[in-house]
Amino acid sequence: MAHPPPRRPPSPGEPGRDRLEYPPLPRPRDGAPDVVVIVLDDLGFAQTSVYGSDIATPNIDRLAAGGLAYNRFHVTGMCSPTRASLLTGRNHHAVGMGFLVDLPIAHPGYNARVPPSAAPLPRVLRDAGYSTMAVGKWHLTPRWERSASGPFDRWPLGFGFERFYGFLQGDANHWAPWPVRDNHYTEPPRGPGEGYHLSEDLVESARRMITDQRNAAPGKPYLLYLAFGAMHAPHHVAPAWTEPYRGRFDQGWERWREEVFARQTAAGIVPRGTELPPRPPWVPEWDALPAEERRVLARMQEVYAGFLTHTDAQIGRLLDFLEEAGRLENTLVLLLSDNGASAEGGVQGTSNEHRFSSRMADTAADNRAHLDGWGGPDTYPHYAWGWAWAGNTPLRLWKRYTWLGGTRAPLIAHWPRGIAGPGRISGQVCHAVDLMPTVLQACGVPAPERVDGVEQRPADGRSLLPTFRDPGAPEEPRTQYFELLGSRSIVHGGWKATTDHVSRGVADEERLLLGSRDFATDRWSLFRLDDDFAEARDLADDHPETVAELERRWFAEAERNGVLPLNDALQDRLAAMVPPAYGIPQRGRYLPGGGPVHDEALPPLFGGFTLTADVEVPAGGADGVLCALGDRTGGFVLHCAGGRLTLVCSRAGDLDRVAAPEPLEPGRRSAGFAYDPRAGEFRLLQDGRAVASVPLGGAFPLVFQHGGTGLCIGYDRGLPVDGSYRPPHPWTGTVHEVVVDASPGRPRDAAEEARIALHGD
Repeated sequence: MAHPPPRRPPSPGEPGRDRLEYPPLPRPRDGAPDVVVIVLDDLGFAQTSVYGSDIATPNIDRLAAGGLAYNRFHVTGMCSPTRASLLTGRNHHAVGMGFLVDLPIAHPGYNARVPPSAAPLPRVLRDAGYSTMAVGKWHLTPRWERSASGPFDRWPLGFGFERFYGFLQGDANHWAPWPVRDNHYTEPPRGPGEGYHLSEDLVESARRMITDQRNAAPGKPYLLYLAFGAMHAPHHVAPAWTEPYRGRFDQGWERWREEVFARQTAAGIVPRGTELPPRPPWVPEWDALPAEERRVLARMQEVYAGFLTHTDAQIGRLLDFLEEAGRLENTLVLLLSDNGASAEGGVQGTSNEHRFSSRMADTAADNRAHLDGWGGPDTYPHYAWGWAWAGNTPLRLWKRYTWLGGTRAPLIAHWPRGIAGPGRISGQVCHAVDLMPTVLQACGVPAPERVDGVEQRPADGRSLLPTFRDPGAPEEPRTQYFELLGSRSIVHGGWKATTDHVSRGVADEERLLLGSRDFATDRWSLFRLDDDFAEARDLADDHPETVAELERRWFAEAERNGVLPLNDALQDRLAAMVPPAYGIPQRGRYLPGGGPVHDEALPPLFGGFTLTADVEVPAGGADGVLCALGDRTGGFVLHCAGGRLTLVCSRAGDLDRVAAPEPLEPGRRSAGFAYDPRAGEFRLLQDGRAVASVPLGGAFPLVFQHGGTGLCIGYDRGLPVDGSYRPPHPWTGTVHEVVVDASPGRPRDAAEEARIALHGD
């Protein structure tokens, strides 16, 4: 078969010789603003000074004075769902975030997987020519996908961010987090004893990213998503920030709430004529509490206040940086909270939130013992729920409920070039789904009809830009449903209907809150929002036909957005949980030389296990950490002290300790321990035989830390499990491998697992 002659390249001057084809390069419109979205976590409606508090937040005040403060902004009532709505412009169930990413279940509204039909804001802006950066809390990656193996399409870079530094789960230790950079785990720049704090690190990282971007492409606009771990527990802050508040809250939550309410009405944040609902019976009367207990409870709020002022100072560092760079004038800053104040500390509050989430009851005496160190590295604290109630003044209830205390949150918009009449308060009814349309319109970027060939679901939100430009912009009618853990409400036509359903997961709520525990007995209350800002006057009995109509609308919205089947039984959710792609291991072999092994990649420990380390003991004697998981707030360490093999296990701060009677002899050895749930004890193992044991002082935890932790091989990281060593305290010999073998143990406790996930949000 004859082959055709080779093709001759065109000669100079011939057609096609000089044709150049430049690929399309997206570029935003001239003058497009930079965008900074600041998300605070568990910040109540009334906790900043803009919204009536006496806690100092001068930099948040600065944003409001130069922009707009919204007093009818709504969120979903919980972290992951609100963030999904913010970043997609769609309702949370419609993008698979009807609940926590920690508990993805096999229903489309709850699978924790944003569908391709809802391309998120960073992807859309990146495709339009923006740089995109995310710093801080993520909490949009499903359980089982947060280990070093990914998959990474639901990590921040998979959402369209080009840079990321922060943490993937619902909370983090502010003194010693386990951060992620882009698509890999890393270590903080300094240790917990070197003046490190997570909030400061996040802002420093954000400033560095912006500097790199500006140096490389000075005219290119960017999106920065800055999501603090604050004000979520643990409330961690240095004493210098809390000292100005010493004694400030001794009057108690009722009087503080009344003072806040007076400031709110004077400032116009709360309309005059608003009725302040009375203290509910499940919040203790302050003056009836013993004096010693009041001192502990007041200290919790002092630390929270210092934590908030410290966070505000970090926001100030970012604003100063943008102003010095000449970019603040044309930067759209949106600052919001993801839900109302959190009551997950329960009636007493707790020095270690892992105790409360594991149902290890705290007492006033327990908390008093930690009073001097409250907020420091030895604690993982959360305040008592009386302060959450006051922090949402004048609204009812708190995070995780669809009463306004859970779903109405602060929102401040600041954009000197784009906002007319700064310093205003906007009464526009709005929702987290409105933020993506607002940003896109401000940037001049149309919402795409298709992304990667997939037709896009229309946004559920609408742009707030008209309120930026015109104080008298007419308010468009809207219908907005809410649902979390069976708590339901709907806003329509100036009315709001809300059920009295009590969710499960927080022991004190289950025990004390008044309301229905059964959908069949749920009662809908009715409120006229135009003249009842705080849901204080229930009109359901006067307008039964309106209640029926709103309930019908709620079910229609629920059907449209994938809310159904309606279910608040946590055990049922766990039965439908989406498993990891490669199953849950029963035996794992772990080698040194890598980073910590994420606890979600380990065999389940709570049902019983044996951990065995194959090690070389040097001639000079054994010393250092063989393996460690977690820290003093929850975890264990197997190490040698004085040559003797020693196990210390922290069950949310309660320590079990056992040491071998004799030192490990030099040479190749097997060293480890076993947890036997039937005997309720730890057994220390040397060369395959038990050499010592200790009974557990309480129940073995389902997980050690709901913020996630990792198994370190041959060293420790962060904070220690106890004070007998200081990380990294590496093993002086050789660790060949560590094997964790989880024999069949007690069945999975679905309710406990769900409660822990709830506290991690």
